[in-house]
Amino acid sequence: MSLIAFNHFNIRAPSALLRTVRDFYVDVIGLLEGPRPDVPVAGYWLYLADVPVLHLMEWPEGPQVPDQERGCLDHVAFSCRDEMTFIDRFERLAVPFRQREFALPSGEQFLQLTVNDPTGLGVELNFIVSTS
Repeated sequence: MSLIAFNHFNIRAPSALLRTVRDFYVDVIGLLEGPRPDVPVAGYWLYLADVPVLHLMEWPEGPQVPDQERGCLDHVAFSCRDEMTFIDRFERLAVPFRQREFALPSGEQFLQLTVNDPTGLGVELNFIVSTS
């Protein structure tokens, strides 16, 4: 048995926050909303190209405890191109972001932009910086 690919990550949010989370990942990060199976829980599937990499689902507010203890997820990361498009979008939409540059062990320059989604989850956008 071998892993062959990353499939998706899932974010649960109360109904009052669900659309805001969807809008963040579509309008700020650049994922696209796409088809979703007919399931009895409200939500969205967000796509990167033709892969539904983010599943959003409604989770009731209140003291409900998930079936398994969770809560250690710190961030998700995407490999990206065209860092200035993201920086311009963040500035236009007044999305706070952090920027960090460093050299990879290969010698390539690496740029990392980080933001927080409406649930507080970190979103890391990684760019190899062209030196030409």
